[in-house]
Amino acid sequence: MKNGLKTAVLLAAMGALVMAIGAALGGSSGLIIGFVMALLMTGASYWKSDVIAIRSARAKEVTEQQVPEYYAIMRELTQKAQLPMPRLYVSAEQQPNAFATGRNPEHAAVCVTEGLLRTLSWDEIRGVLAHELSHVRNRDILIGSVAATIAMVITFAARMAMWGAMFGGGGGRDNRDNGNPLAAIAMMIFAPIAAGMIQMAISRSREYEADRSAARLIGDGEPLARALEKLNGYSVRIPSHVQPAQASAYIVNPLAGQKQNFANLFTTHPPAEDRIARLRAGEWRESF
Repeated sequence: MKNGLKTAVLLAAMGALVMAIGAALGGSSGLIIGFVMALLMTGASYWKSDVIAIRSARAKEVTEQQVPEYYAIMRELTQKAQLPMPRLYVSAEQQPNAFATGRNPEHAAVCVTEGLLRTLSWDEIRGVLAHELSHVRNRDILIGSVAATIAMVITFAARMAMWGAMFGGGGGRDNRDNGNPLAAIAMMIFAPIAAGMIQMAISRSREYEADRSAARLIGDGEPLARALEKLNGYSVRIPSHVQPAQASAYIVNPLAGQKQNFANLFTTHPPAEDRIARLRAGEWRESF
């Protein structure tokens, strides 16, 4: 429940930021434009999230004959979770990793990399698949899409305002409708940064919750903890071709080897060491 409440608060903060930047840059009309843009773009990302993610990963759908163990584990987990069977994909990526996508449980897809199938035991893969299925059950794909879209709208609005100011735009019908110029400047600079930080905090919160849900689903946190240990090490050593925009969808940051100097505040994933410690400490057994 803690992570669910935290996510709700963070999403509300992002919504408030959209309204604030709209009001600061364009008065009431700017607020309405910002809201409509966020609504349209969120709808588009919601309906096409699975297509975009699978295409970006260059993944191929696999049959039960090709990977019977993959299907057997997912079938067992979906029956336990009382969810429909998702479409199963494999990406040619050599870095061990996985992600889930889709607008709802009825239109979900799970993808693992060839590297993951080659390096993890099936017990560890079961922990990973339970984590990804938990993202589906918890509607994290939708939450992530909303957060990403709102952040994109905020950044777009701030950049439009910056270009308008540079080329003498500022000229609304009346200066009274244009809001406080100092507030507008502050929004141009800080709103995109704040939006990105909130989006990353939401992503980290949902990863913790998926870990907890996965351990509950299989009744043991150790398989996922062992998998995270291995995946975290491989993510630094083996390069990935994942697009930065899709990196937050993966169970561990596929671009970790490129971002080792960034502070935790600016990462889309919680520290693997913390996730592993929580799983082994049995936090997932705590009631909501």
